[in-house]
Amino acid sequence: MSKFNRIHLVVLDSVGIGAAPDANNFVNAGVPDGASDTLGHISKTVGLNVPNMAKIGLGNIPREVPLKTVPAESNPTGYATKLQEVSLGKDTMTGHWEIMGLNITEPFDTFWNGFPEEIITKIEEFSGRKVIREANKPYSGTAVIDDFGPRQMETGELIIYTSADPVLQIAAHEDIIPLDELYRICEYARSITLERPALLGRIIARPYVGEPGNFTRTANRRDLAVSPFAPTVLDKLNEAGIDTYAVGKINDIFNGAGINHDMGHNKSNSHGMDTLIKTMGLPEFQEGFSFTNLVDFDALYGHRRNAHGYRDCLHEFDERLPEIIAAMREDDLLMITADHGNDPTYAGTDHTREYIPFLAYSPSFKGNGVLPVGHFSDISATIAENFGVETAMIGESFLDKLV
Repeated sequence: MSKFNRIHLVVLDSVGIGAAPDANNFVNAGVPDGASDTLGHISKTVGLNVPNMAKIGLGNIPREVPLKTVPAESNPTGYATKLQEVSLGKDTMTGHWEIMGLNITEPFDTFWNGFPEEIITKIEEFSGRKVIREANKPYSGTAVIDDFGPRQMETGELIIYTSADPVLQIAAHEDIIPLDELYRICEYARSITLERPALLGRIIARPYVGEPGNFTRTANRRDLAVSPFAPTVLDKLNEAGIDTYAVGKINDIFNGAGINHDMGHNKSNSHGMDTLIKTMGLPEFQEGFSFTNLVDFDALYGHRRNAHGYRDCLHEFDERLPEIIAAMREDDLLMITADHGNDPTYAGTDHTREYIPFLAYSPSFKGNGVLPVGHFSDISATIAENFGVETAMIGESFLDKLV
């Protein structure tokens, strides 16, 4: 019998809590990540007011310098700690795959100087459309359509760009390049980027609408990922007949592996929380696991180095956290964490190699406190033990400490 009938894991995409011990091995615009601290620097520079996460224990997480505006609770309602990444990477897929128990020893390929001519030429030959060469480099997704959208509307060329992540993104105006055609081109790009020297985590279709000076990306985004290279705890749950619900881009990150209920993409963090709350209320969801990613922290504010917007996004989540808690049943467990850092006060626009926070809450808790510092994969090991399935490659359960 499960200790918790349902477990809900919410990933606050990029909400790191201080440089990892190996952070100086990772570089951001030529600057080592050793001084990065997403939550710490937001709290210090623009203030942070998250009383609901603080109540669970966010301010109690061990740090050399306490979060300036998030006080420690003398009697928190849950458990807290920070977790370290083992895998070689600081991207979304690496973080999520490790959370589900995998150890990524060879990072995906990234293209800081743009994609090689061989890839671009193949896409041109397949699509019958030219590619705008000037856009072929790491680029902000909104800036690239502002800069090249007018040209695309005139010529019908493809906007292909990348980012700090191992991704190839194709932006297309929906009135110029129909969605079906865009998706078909992305599927081809996926087929030619499955092996080194161009092993990419995701191919992303980035459709947009509007007129020059007023372009808007639409919710018709589509991610084409590679499947995990080994079974994750999601696979173990699915094989055991346990319900697994994916909210947001989780289904894309795992290429559907181990997920038997995809609740769809999020239009925003708020929409994602609405979907999670709706999922928690489904009468058929009596036992199992829900896995939610809220990406706005990363996509809208971290990469754009907008500390004020990042703070406000955290405030929005915290204000709605009581709604998620209200949707919980007595035997539910809520876990809140992240997948990497993206310090909006730091150099460059890349992710940052950081610890991630971990908060756990259940209405059934009788105790509280600070858990030992562990690893990302300990989350999946805890989930696996709770539901009586095997763990994946790595991870140590802390289920017995949640009382």
